[in-house]
Amino acid sequence: MRNLLKRSISGIIYVVIFISSILFSKESYVVLTTIFSLLCIWEFCKMTNLKNFAAYLFFSAVLFLLMIRQESYATAIVLVVTIFSSISLMYKLFAKKEIKYTDERSKLGVVIRYIVFSMCFLILLPFYNKSFHPYFMISILSIIWVNDSFAFLVGKNFGKHKLFPSVSPKKTVEGLLGGLVFSLLAGLFISKYQTDFSLINWLIIALIVSILGTVGDLVESKFKRQANIKDSGTIMPGHGGVLDRLDSLLFAAPFVYLYINFII
Repeated sequence: MRNLLKRSISGIIYVVIFISSILFSKESYVVLTTIFSLLCIWEFCKMTNLKNFAAYLFFSAVLFLLMIRQESYATAIVLVVTIFSSISLMYKLFAKKEIKYTDERSKLGVVIRYIVFSMCFLILLPFYNKSFHPYFMISILSIIWVNDSFAFLVGKNFGKHKLFPSVSPKKTVEGLLGGLVFSLLAGLFISKYQTDFSLINWLIIALIVSILGTVGDLVESKFKRQANIKDSGTIMPGHGGVLDRLDSLLFAAPFVYLYINFII
């Protein structure tokens, strides 16, 4: 009971801070997500025993470049690298192959492709059509939270078939389907009020967020399994680290960015 209370309080604080930063201004959103990004990099470097500051410098440089030149070939190139890197991680997850990083160079490559690039696109996500769209970002967060909540509730009460026991023993197929169904319902509801995109597009966005968010959670669990740790950090009581809270969102963000900027 104490752990549930601790988890609930830290979760509420996290949600309030995140949503407040989005609604207050684009600057506060960028500052907060940049802080989250730096914490994710720190946690992942600690997880992989990477002991240099190159990842932080690289993140700062890439984010600055993409923020001032969002509609450029540089953004497209970084996005392509990020998407292919994510596909590679998915392949290694489902093929049950080890994600290898044996020296400083390979560890730096993993943290750049997995954390740095993905977090940059998470920061860029509400910036499209040359303006900042706070309610779009809140909608994406809402779908993520609906997916996580109902995947847990459905899985706990009806789950019988394990989804990926070697990586995440508690996840079930029923939980995955429950999260997906309620994410689509959330997309349907959001489409009534967020008219930047059509109903079909919101359903596709919800599908991307739900499925790839779940995959992102499994990918991070695989990294933790390889590192033989339970949580990425301890900064959020009851939840673990910042990366544990953002793993789904950061993995799905580049794909949502690709869809709304290059496919629609």
